[in-house]
Amino acid sequence: MKPTYRAFSIIGLFAVLGSTLNAEVQTRRIAYEENGAQLEGVLAWDDSSDAARPGVLVVHEWWGLNDYAENRARQLAELGYIAFALDMYGKGQVTQHPQQAGEWSSQIRANSEAWRSRANAGLDILKAQPMVDQSKIAAIGYCFGGSTVLQLAYADAPVRGVVSFHGALVPPSESDTIDASVLVCHGASDSFVPPESVQGFEAAMQKVNADYQLISYGGARHGFTNPNAGSFGIENLKYDALADSRSWDQMQLFLDEIFQSKQ
Repeated sequence: MKPTYRAFSIIGLFAVLGSTLNAEVQTRRIAYEENGAQLEGVLAWDDSSDAARPGVLVVHEWWGLNDYAENRARQLAELGYIAFALDMYGKGQVTQHPQQAGEWSSQIRANSEAWRSRANAGLDILKAQPMVDQSKIAAIGYCFGGSTVLQLAYADAPVRGVVSFHGALVPPSESDTIDASVLVCHGASDSFVPPESVQGFEAAMQKVNADYQLISYGGARHGFTNPNAGSFGIENLKYDALADSRSWDQMQLFLDEIFQSKQ
């Protein structure tokens, strides 16, 4: 009987190893609706475990939900998070033309309540996933998405923290209650967000006693995390590999902190 038991054990071991080795990041498109708009986001997760994990919402640049935003969701999944890249514009609304991107983002920004509602719709999809630890949720965003996650923080959405990468620094109002921690990763040479905007943002955040940190990367311009930033013919858009790497590392430290320290 002993040899049979050992054979079974070896087979079982290889089954476990095989399951682990075959584990990888999975993605699934999820259609949803908000105020009549038909939206579609991308969920990303590592299927090596069925345990509940922190969830991170990803909000795209003003171009729409393109491959860049989806890839960021996959990167978060590789780190062990459940990530959902939401859709702020509508299914299939993606562009490479600055004029069109500006029109779409301006339409969303025109009404702060509608802006927050659209972002919260994506957050609801993330929260609805059974793999997500409901007590540990954060949001990150790029460019237009950076200002969008700030809006989530201002609206007291159920997130522990938000991270803005080269986003417009729309300040909170005095009536906003900000319980979430805030990390802003800013390009010091970003002409879209001049020093006076940074100063106004910090003054407003201090006035409402927000828990925030702002890291400014010397020489970095708008879009510094996106390798394709320089391909759109806009002088202020430029990729910066060092600022990209540093800000991603800083985000990881921030997520570790908020998920471990806030119980």
